[in-house]
Amino acid sequence: MRFVLAVFLCASAWAQSGATDWRPWSARAEIAPATSREGGRLMIAGNGNAAAYGGWVRRIEGIRPGAWYRFTAAYRAEGVPAENWQVVARADWQDAGGRRAGQPEYAAWARREGGWTRLEAVIPAPGGVSAVRLELLLANAENGRVAWRDVQFTETTAPAPRRVRIASINLRPERVATPADGVRQFIETAERRIAGKVDLILLPEGITVAGSTKSYAEVAEPVPGPTTEALAGLARKHSAWVAAGIYERDGAAIYNTAVLLDRAGRVAGKYRKVYLPREEVERGLTPGRSYPVFQTDFGRVGMMICYDVFFADPARALAAQGADVILMPIWGGDETLAAARAIENKVFLVASGYDHPTYVMDPDGKRVAQAPQRGEAAIAEVDLQRRYVEPWLGDMRTRRLKELRLDIATPAPGVLR
Repeated sequence: MRFVLAVFLCASAWAQSGATDWRPWSARAEIAPATSREGGRLMIAGNGNAAAYGGWVRRIEGIRPGAWYRFTAAYRAEGVPAENWQVVARADWQDAGGRRAGQPEYAAWARREGGWTRLEAVIPAPGGVSAVRLELLLANAENGRVAWRDVQFTETTAPAPRRVRIASINLRPERVATPADGVRQFIETAERRIAGKVDLILLPEGITVAGSTKSYAEVAEPVPGPTTEALAGLARKHSAWVAAGIYERDGAAIYNTAVLLDRAGRVAGKYRKVYLPREEVERGLTPGRSYPVFQTDFGRVGMMICYDVFFADPARALAAQGADVILMPIWGGDETLAAARAIENKVFLVASGYDHPTYVMDPDGKRVAQAPQRGEAAIAEVDLQRRYVEPWLGDMRTRRLKELRLDIATPAPGVLR
């Protein structure tokens, strides 16, 4: 029988669950928030104190090193400006002497359920651990109030690997007569270089204009359109998701767009490039206005294009929505910044470029596959379930979600005060 530890907080199970084992906690008495129990819920309030930090804690014995645990909790907050960092559910691993063992883990991924928000983490206990201290906290929200319920900490099975085989194509066609001719060359290269099963194929930015003398307006087309129809054949042949950069016409607007097709060749989504360099603006392109993330059968995928890599917010926005992989069709761009986007967000970054290298990069910024020559493919099998943990910082993918400060207004760029 699987070993199970559970803590339940709800009105119907209060007496039986040992919920009275929860105790108020704060680092210092003068910053302690107000705590109370109301109808089976654990309440925390800032009580007018901007320095208030603390809440409820409980220590659970019998944690097994190397075992996996599911940690969930539901909360309802009022008057809290930045819930991502001010409302915290955390598991702090401890050894037999009560000292910290390993790094704390945050329940960082959230789903709204009516007026409540449910947080969840599936986490492994580190070596040397024998207990866990569960923490339900409110941080520096002087007018805030949060109610906690349904806290559960149960042993579970380790998550299954999510292995994905990714191929990124390095090609820069020359003397291209028509958009269809250029697209054909990309497809033929992919078919020639990809052997065996792949789950995801990436082509570069602007595959309808590369190698030609045509303008963006001359090659712009609707989505779906002739290029997505051609790419659909590649997707169906390999039963793979396919992404590529094209130029999209929508009324008077022309966008630098990345399209994503599913394994059946259907258009699953598109991303319109948000950050346009001045050269594209001067040639009449229109910037996009959002950072969509797309659910695939192996995980969540986001896309950004070329000049986006010079700015932190596109990759950050995709990672915040749970993107496991960021696809980057690119003409040319800073390699150091590309690595930074993978590292700071702890996501896989796949690039297919002309003047930028073509590679598959892991969340530590390491290129696990690359294609240095034209006509080659960078192909790698990666495990999207693998955790990339910093020894002194912990799992920065979730930690950053819980510490990112988006509540501080950014001053207007270039306005000196």
